[in-house]
Amino acid sequence: MNEDRTGKAIIKASRPFAVEDRATTWRLFGRTMAVAILLLAVAAAAPHWTVRAIASVFLGLTVVRFFIFYHDCLHRAVFRKSKVGRALMNAYGLLVLTPPRIWRDSHNYHHAHTSKLVGSSIGSYPLLTYRMYQALSLPQRLAYRATRHWLTIAMGYFTIFLVGMCLKPLFNNPRRYWDSALALVVHGGLVAGLTIGFGFETAFFVLILPTAVACASGAYLFYAQHTFPGMELRDRREWEYTVAALRSSSMTEMSPIMHWFTGNIGYHHVHHLNPAIPFYRLPEAMAQVPELRNPIVTTLRPKDIVACLRIHLWDPEQKTMLTYREAAERYARRAVSVS
Repeated sequence: MNEDRTGKAIIKASRPFAVEDRATTWRLFGRTMAVAILLLAVAAAAPHWTVRAIASVFLGLTVVRFFIFYHDCLHRAVFRKSKVGRALMNAYGLLVLTPPRIWRDSHNYHHAHTSKLVGSSIGSYPLLTYRMYQALSLPQRLAYRATRHWLTIAMGYFTIFLVGMCLKPLFNNPRRYWDSALALVVHGGLVAGLTIGFGFETAFFVLILPTAVACASGAYLFYAQHTFPGMELRDRREWEYTVAALRSSSMTEMSPIMHWFTGNIGYHHVHHLNPAIPFYRLPEAMAQVPELRNPIVTTLRPKDIVACLRIHLWDPEQKTMLTYREAAERYARRAVSVS
């Protein structure tokens, strides 16, 4: 990051890109819808289950792209002046178990507090130092481990979206999060309707598997964009918005095809700097604003996925993320040296 410009100046430099081209938004949405309809038809009616399964997986990735439209709509980056667009996005949120109210509340909090050692877990995966972790009770430690476990991410359909986005907020505050109940009704009703009308196999390939693929993909991307080697965490007293955006949010390098399916969310540091930038302008902003050109990079290669999934605790002295074993060994050595 260029230290000659203040955080406010860098944000100001990004503002010219926070302008929606409504024709581009609708054109890209239409193309995405066309791809989804084609894949939906193949997943529903192909003569062999292997072809249906492949189409279903790619349909799930297309659902991820739709999610970026939804995500950007709630950030008011796209469909800013379109009641039809916003209505479509609200319906989409209910369909994929991400009701607008809880997503808006938790995600806006996440943007305002990401990378803070205390308070950043709302709308994100919790992150603790080893000393904080050691101070927890055994049930609390197990809960922390479970929340960050790769199985929880892989089963995001149930753990993060069904439970985290719908059931939990509904039970905690049913008056505020009534749309979580509506999401359960819409999604569950569609699964039941497809099963009754066309059989469970069709329901599985057309809705259940694509949703599971989309939820797992989204859950991992969100995890890896804020848990990666080289990331920075700061105490609330030292926290600064621009630094959090550029040093605590990764750039995920991927193929052009995967950038398409994920709606450029790999340019996550740019998005965190200015969430009002439409997803299709994130690469342009990165190219034009010098401070955005040197992000911390990760990829979707297996070794990089493993590297992200194995680190869970922050060492504030060495300023690095550690595995549970590394943290235990490092602090055991420090205890011995002190004694």
